[in-house]
Amino acid sequence: MKVLLINGSPHANGNTYIALHEMETVFAGEGIETEMISVGSRDIRSCIACNTCYEKGKCVFEDEVNEAAKKFEVCDGLVVGSPVYYGSANATLVAFLTRLFYSTHFDKTMKVGACVVAARRGGLSAAFDELNKFFTISGMPVASGQYWNSIHGRLAGEARQDAEGLQGMRTLAKNMAFLMKSVALGKEKYGLPEKEERVSTNFIR
Repeated sequence: MKVLLINGSPHANGNTYIALHEMETVFAGEGIETEMISVGSRDIRSCIACNTCYEKGKCVFEDEVNEAAKKFEVCDGLVVGSPVYYGSANATLVAFLTRLFYSTHFDKTMKVGACVVAARRGGLSAAFDELNKFFTISGMPVASGQYWNSIHGRLAGEARQDAEGLQGMRTLAKNMAFLMKSVALGKEKYGLPEKEERVSTNFIR
């Protein structure tokens, strides 16, 4: 099994990384392979709704999004980490995720998702809710921990002093590992849920 971790902080080794790395250690103990990619400092433009991805099978912009898409398709779980800026996730990360999820048309059903957020003080739950929406629109079960998946620290490295936050990351990783393994067993025995033909309606006719 494999988990792809996306670090959305422009500080590759900052507090968001500390939270994600704490999860990595648990995944390793569970025999789950991990790969972490950092996108927070990349020059990533937002989606322009050109729908070229429906023709080419990938985003029209050749950057980290298309590279991550290949890894996303084969992973069993996805963890997204972000610092909190003005009560929301890093805008670069949001642009990255918007294009990643929209331009990839493979079935994401039952890939397990989780997000973690880091901040000095406030705005954590708002960013947490924002990121979870990427999973729930895609049929992905969302792993939960013992609290909202957050860690505190302003200066790089301060998150190591947040004992409760670090424990939350470990709990989240353990729960996510259990859920991924449970999903694998369920798929083996029952298969994926049957899907109806998609119905799309517009609010304005």
